[in-house]
Amino acid sequence: MSEIKSASGQTYYPVIGLEIHAELNTDSKMFSSSKNDPDEFSPNININPIDLGHPGTLPTINKKAIEHMIKIGLSVDGKIANFTEFDRKNYFYPDIPKGYQISQFKYPIVSGGKLAGIDITRIHLEEDTGLSKHDQGDFSLVDFNRAGVPLMELVTEPVITSSKEATDFAKELQLLLRYLEVGEANMEKGEMRVEANISVSKVKGEFGTKVEVKNLNSFKTVEKAIEFELDRMIHLYEEGKESSIVQETRGWDEAKQKTFSQRKKESSDDYRYFPEPDLPKLYLHELYDLDQIKSELPETPSSKRIRLAQQYNLPQKDIDMYVPNKNLADFLEEVGTQITDLDVLQKASNFILSDIVYILDNEEDSVLPKTDTFVTLVKLFTEDQITSRGAKDMLNLSMTSMTEIDPESYATENDLIQKNNADDLKPIVQKVLDDNPSVVEEYKSGKESVIQFFLGQIMKETKGSANPKMCMELLKELLK
Repeated sequence: MSEIKSASGQTYYPVIGLEIHAELNTDSKMFSSSKNDPDEFSPNININPIDLGHPGTLPTINKKAIEHMIKIGLSVDGKIANFTEFDRKNYFYPDIPKGYQISQFKYPIVSGGKLAGIDITRIHLEEDTGLSKHDQGDFSLVDFNRAGVPLMELVTEPVITSSKEATDFAKELQLLLRYLEVGEANMEKGEMRVEANISVSKVKGEFGTKVEVKNLNSFKTVEKAIEFELDRMIHLYEEGKESSIVQETRGWDEAKQKTFSQRKKESSDDYRYFPEPDLPKLYLHELYDLDQIKSELPETPSSKRIRLAQQYNLPQKDIDMYVPNKNLADFLEEVGTQITDLDVLQKASNFILSDIVYILDNEEDSVLPKTDTFVTLVKLFTEDQITSRGAKDMLNLSMTSMTEIDPESYATENDLIQKNNADDLKPIVQKVLDDNPSVVEEYKSGKESVIQFFLGQIMKETKGSANPKMCMELLKELLK
């Protein structure tokens, strides 16, 4: 959606840029030896004098965080700076213990690049702030466990034109960080936060007055906040109140499902940036072998989509389920080493994305089946030795039982081997017809859908072991 048509017929053009912060998963913090642990529940455990800005303390740079940034930059085809430095960003909030944040201003580690079709302006590295909490009464408390955690900030070009495009980009970034193993970016834990810069204009290619909606902590919230803000601005335009749209920072009220004004938008001058005097300048091309790092990068989500389509001929809807779920994708690829027939592999994929996913989601203590067990099950099914019902039941058992099963032996012992002999099935089909004369009359009077009733009765008689296709042929023959 590159444009919005209002009720009056006026066309408006949305312009959206994103600023996304994501914590990086290093062992220690960005500038201190304190533990970087996003799962720490108790407040103010992972802190030391450097994190709290005590006088006389000196920061040191976390080398692993720099490496993570280089991996991210190379994965989006960005330019890795040779010279880079850290800066002091001065502002005064209770959760900024030093009275300034160590960030990057003029010389980010990564410039340019593209992800999910969206141009990236820059990606820089900074330290996270503490966390203010307001749940103890009419006062606030600050937890500094998060203060100093390595924080990546990615800024896109203002080229996004819809809330869906914005959320798709944020989801792709989360996936990329997980594939690179540089961060989990769990939004519910605050490990990734999205800020959206939003404006609308009546003229395509021009910018309206921009507002920034901060700290959006779920993909659904990102979409809702952008849609609300676009709608709010367009209504002001329609009412002749365009001047009421001012450059400001707004928040999202989850209870009211609307944005609200927080403060006038700061400019870079307000932060009084200057180079951090306690940290060295960095020359990354000299410190790191960029070609080697690039050669060792894991497969990215976008390249995986292309490969799964080419290698396994999977439909796009299947690929869209595998790419976000690495465990399922790895399982499919293990299966693919044993099943080379792509038609059979597609049937295996159907079992994975329907039955296996359902069992994992709904059965407590369920686990992925052993690859050999699953492959045998699929082959038994595709060779018409067991029915779909039999395959599903054994699959459930293999995923929820502590006892390992051999599908061939289990199927034989439990009479699940499919009956494919017409001479054996014909008496069973005839018995079902003889036991249900009124339904036979319904069929002969034109109600052909009741044939499914007969099929169900046959399956009941044979405990699901009858070949459904053969049973249908016999039913049609005997019902003539």
